[in-house]
Amino acid sequence: MRKMTKQILVFGIKLLISLSIVFGIHSVILYFLNISLFQNLLIPSYLTNYFLALLIFFILVKMKKKHLDLLGFAFMGGSFVKFGVYFIFFNPVFKQDGTISPQEALAFLTPYLLCLIVETFYLIKLLNNKI
Repeated sequence: MRKMTKQILVFGIKLLISLSIVFGIHSVILYFLNISLFQNLLIPSYLTNYFLALLIFFILVKMKKKHLDLLGFAFMGGSFVKFGVYFIFFNPVFKQDGTISPQEALAFLTPYLLCLIVETFYLIKLLNNKI
């Protein structure tokens, strides 16, 4: 149990640091473009992606002991859930004006892709028994 808690804690901290750095860069770019941080659900998008990635990784670590052969499917299911959350909560807000602007798309896709990369890296480590 202790090892599992450490794995999740390390993952959560590294993901938080990564997302914080990218969020900082994203915020600076939006500042120079005179776009508000609150205009495109940027903060909720980063927070949602962080917590969903943490939940998915928790599930993967829990499944590793008994269902190692299903980790890939669980990982893909987690990505499906993230897109479901996007289409249920974010997409309707983005489409209120009839179109989805590049800033709106990037507000969700940037943290989504970063979380996906970090999750993939840690899934590989889990499958190779390196963590």
